[in-house]
Order: sequence, then C-alpha cells, then structure tokens
Amino acid sequence: MTKILSVVLGGGKGSRLYPLTKERAKPAVPFGGKFRLVDIPISNCINSGLRNIFVLTQFNTASLHFHISSTYRFDTFSGGFVEVLAAEQTFDNDDWYMGTADAVRKNEFHFRSQEPTHYMILSGDQLYRMDLKDFFKKHLESGADVTIAATPVTRKNADQLGILQLDNKGYINSFLEKPGPHKNIDEYRIPALRKKADTIPEHKDYLASMGIYIFNAEALNKGLDNDFADFGKEVIPMMIKEASVRAHVYKGYWEDIGTIRNFFESNLNLATPRPFFNLYDMEYPIYTHRRDLPPSKINSCHFHRALASEGSIINGESVVDSLVGVRSFIHRGATLDHVYIMGADIYETTRDKEINKAMGRPNLGIGPGTQVRKAIIDKSVRMGQDCRIGIDDNYRADFEGENYYIRDGIIIIPKQAIIPDGTVI
Repeated sequence: MTKILSVVLGGGKGSRLYPLTKERAKPAVPFGGKFRLVDIPISNCINSGLRNIFVLTQFNTASLHFHISSTYRFDTFSGGFVEVLAAEQTFDNDDWYMGTADAVRKNEFHFRSQEPTHYMILSGDQLYRMDLKDFFKKHLESGADVTIAATPVTRKNADQLGILQLDNKGYINSFLEKPGPHKNIDEYRIPALRKKADTIPEHKDYLASMGIYIFNAEALNKGLDNDFADFGKEVIPMMIKEASVRAHVYKGYWEDIGTIRNFFESNLNLATPRPFFNLYDMEYPIYTHRRDLPPSKINSCHFHRALASEGSIINGESVVDSLVGVRSFIHRGATLDHVYIMGADIYETTRDKEINKAMGRPNLGIGPGTQVRKAIIDKSVRMGQDCRIGIDDNYRADFEGENYYIRDGIIIIPKQAIIPDGTVI
C-alpha cells in the first residue's frame, strides 16, 4: 500500500510580491478575481486524488488559516485534510524556517504520524494544471528515489530557474541553480534523443525544475539528515550524487507567479480569448471558498477582454483587459485599462456611506470619473472621484509613495488604502 503526503511550501516573507504580502502570507494573495494562490496546488492535489495536504508557512498566517479552514472541509467518508503548519517553537527548534528543506525538516514529526510512503512537495506560488497521479505513477514505474517535475524552457527563461542536465534515460546528472544570462550552459542542453522522445519544441533547449518533487519517504529522510536549508540549492544537488533522481517532463502551461510582473501578467491573461490557463476547465476545476454572493450587476459599462467576479456592482464607463474581483464597486464614468482590482470583503450600507461623506472619505471601490491604468488595486481600497492613476505612458521605476507602490512599472494600491479625490499618480 502506498500513501502520499502532499506538502505545499508557502514560502517566507514573500518579499517579491510585496506589498501584496504586507498583511497576508504569500499563499493567501488573491488570484484570478475570486481565488487565492494556495488554491492552485491544493486543487491540483484534489483533482489528482491526493487529499492529505499540509501547507507550510510562517508569516502573516491569519487570513491563510481562515481561508483553508473555511474552504477545505472533507467529509467523514472520503477522508483527507488540508492543514496549515506555521513555524513554531519546540524544545528542539526555536527559530524560523531557514529555507524550503528546513521547513520540511522541522515538520517531520507532524508528517510521521501519517505514516507516508511518499512525499509530494509542491510550491505555493506557481500557476499550472497537472495530473499529479500520473506524475506519481511514472515515479513508481521508474524505481527512482526522487523524481523532479521539469518543464522545457528557452535560454532566456532559464536565467532564474534551476536547470537540469539529463542523460538519454531521463536520469539527472547535474543541477544548476539560477545560471543568469551570461553563464555558458550549453552542456545542460536537452539531449537530442530525449528531445525527440518527449516531442519538445525546437526553441526550448533546456529543462527547468518546476519546484515539484516526489520523494520516497526513506529518501527524503536521508536527504534531510543534514543542515542543508534549501531543496534547490543544496538538497537536490547532493541527492543527485547519492541517489537515483529522475526528471518527469511536463509540457503543459507552467508559470512562476512569485514576482509582481509575473503575477500581474498571469492574472490579466486569464481574461484573454484563449488564456494560457483556462479557468473554465471543469474536468480540473480550481476550488476556493464558497461565498454565496449574488450575481454581478452591470448597470452600464463597456467590457472588453475582462472578467467580473460575483457580487460586483459596476456603473463605470469601460473595463478593458482587466480583472474585477469579488464585491468590486466601480462607480459612474470610471475606466479601468489593464487593471486587477481585487474587490472588497464587505458591502457598505446606506449608513456607512453617510459616515463616509461626513468624514470626507470615499466609498469603497473606484470613484466616479476616475481613470486607472496598469495597476493592481488590493482589497477594500477607497479611491475618490476624478483620480488619474497610471494614465500617462511614462515608465515608472520602483518607488514607494503615500498609499501606493510601484514595482516593475506597475502601480500597486495596497489593501484598505484611501486615495483622495483628484489624486494623480
């Protein structure tokens, strides 16, 4: 009998996604209008029949705990669980997770009670849809100690990824972490026989680790019997020398969404006619918290390549190449162009609006006549009327202003920010 334990690595501070991670853990960042990042790996597990899942994290875990506890409730008969394991002090350890491998090592005593035969290690900030059961089947058939999911990439995309060197049988000879743009990595090119066997596109010459691993339980225990902190930098290169490590080539869509630019572009791509990641694939759905919200109400607005999540009230002029999150309020005459607005957690009552008016504070949402372009609007933002956010075409360097940030040329309005009437950014 085999028993697979899935472990989702929630990451550290999530500094590459700051300020979206200012008040929440990276896996809890809203994605696709109504989901959270953590819903991606968890949904892949559930769709593949893997229902024993731990999520490891250590920063700003409150909203993540709430999301998981209110979303993933398996019934008594089918079994399974999704549990968050935040960094904790014990008699043996009193410090933070020092890396991905260290996070797994410090939770081994939690895992042992499940008596797993295999571990599925998954990243919490990637966008993909993968049959993990088939991945596991290929691992068993190979007889390997460790199998690494790998995706073909171009030389340019190889810069910031872990690159694998394979022999013609699919075993990994070497692992190179983030080679950068200038290092000669020709020796890591995919062998011609392997490229032909896996029908890999001609322009993709390298295999990059997806940060998804299967370990035999005994192999993982041996691999963590040291002080190494990170899987990619230390544990995997060591195990390639001492164990049988193979690659599983995955040719579907996969994207690292751990940076602001990748996050922004991946979200907006969901609204295109043929998105790389299809939210409408009901064979492999993405699960999330049930809100039981009413349908979105569009009183007047021109929509073009846009998604509107449930519970929104829209009176704007136009929404183009944009995502509208749950309970979004877009007031008359407002325009959104290349914007991801994450929505709000509540509806305001008439009394709330009277209080806002008395305080000189805008109501929730995008105010009348406001124009927003190339921006991420976090949850429960109050943006006044006739604001101009990102309307000019000038490139914006990274910057931190009052109630806004700029990362990779993208303006970010943080959670619960108040943007006064007439603001120009």
